[in-house]
Amino acid sequence: MARHSLPESRRFSKPNNEEAKGRPSAESDFDLDSADPRLFHPAVSGKGLFFKYWLPVVLWMGLIFGGSTDLLSSQRTSRIIGPLLRWLNPKVSDETVRAVQTVVRKGGHVAEYSVLAVLLWRARRKPARNDPRPWCWREASLAVFYVGLYAATDEFHQWFIPSRGASVWDALLDVLAAAAGLLLLWRLGRGRRVW
Repeated sequence: MARHSLPESRRFSKPNNEEAKGRPSAESDFDLDSADPRLFHPAVSGKGLFFKYWLPVVLWMGLIFGGSTDLLSSQRTSRIIGPLLRWLNPKVSDETVRAVQTVVRKGGHVAEYSVLAVLLWRARRKPARNDPRPWCWREASLAVFYVGLYAATDEFHQWFIPSRGASVWDALLDVLAAAAGLLLLWRLGRGRRVW
């Protein structure tokens, strides 16, 4: 009979049937028994992690990428915002229309990238119900950093679109929006005493 360095209660695997209990094999030492208690936190389970946590991030990035094409260029959005403002107030000036269009477009940046930061934070942290882990500023700052990288690639992509233009200021606005989104999440969590 082979001797093990660990007692049976501390081994990763145990014999799965009555026959194997009498004679341990090298193969059974490397199998994990599903009846044992969990070795890891529930948020680390391998089932459906991509679909639950990372697919929303990928889809949101795709939505941002689609908005960075000619589809949502200033020429296209002005065809919606201008007539809408003129319908609401026929005497609105062109300067006011341009100002409203700028606010709407920059507000879109803020919304897109704050949501992306929250989704990315969620995918990296994988929160569970009644999660005992406290808020971690390192995780939040990593999410902001990755959003900043994506914002830079997004602006680089816009450089090649004839009806768009790359702007360092837009990328900076995107990073600030990501930080603001995570600060809002932190504040909501503090209010609900989650962390």
